[in-house]
Amino acid sequence: MSTTSAVEVHRISPARNAAVRAPWRKVESAAVLVAHDDIDTDQIIPARFLTTTQRAGLGVHCFADWRYDADGRARTEFPLNAPHAAGRRILVAGANFGCGSSREHAPWALLDAGFEAVVAASFADIFCSNANRNGLLTVAVGEQIADIHHRMHAAPDAVISIDLESQVVAWAPGHAAQFAIDAFTKRALLHGLDELGMLLAELPSIEAWERAHSRESGAPGGVGAGGTP
Repeated sequence: MSTTSAVEVHRISPARNAAVRAPWRKVESAAVLVAHDDIDTDQIIPARFLTTTQRAGLGVHCFADWRYDADGRARTEFPLNAPHAAGRRILVAGANFGCGSSREHAPWALLDAGFEAVVAASFADIFCSNANRNGLLTVAVGEQIADIHHRMHAAPDAVISIDLESQVVAWAPGHAAQFAIDAFTKRALLHGLDELGMLLAELPSIEAWERAHSRESGAPGGVGAGGTP
């Protein structure tokens, strides 16, 4: 096989190079407070709702066992059922949010329920990865979560601001914190891309490398490496 045909066989259409979701920049919203530690993925979306691969419609089942009674009636005391909770885009929780099984349906359900970010003391690693890959930003603030809880109890309608570019979350005048996020995930969220989209965004550089190496017939590590001289 020639080097040219090898490049053509593996070509990916530039038409695939498109954002898979809206770019994540900044969110300012009042929040919903579920002030518990160790909220696991089975509480976020119970296993009986995992029979679908469709994301749409999972939001109504988010926190189903806490949100509804045995007859399916909404529990008025659960924060997500409060009238003022409608339209809020930030969820605030405790420590170790998203522990338990690695079901991707958990961030899907939160996103379908209208949330764009979760603020917590800490997150389970797998949930954090799944959430950020799907466009749900995880904001870990450590011990400062106690101050956020305190201020939300005092002022339930107070607005929380999350700026991904500066990696700052602010919840009251003079009360803000930096949060960590790896560079790849941050860039993907800012551009509204998943891993494949990030790869395709580099297509011009990949093509330039291929053109340069296609002239090096049989060069080790080139496109034609291992081919017929």
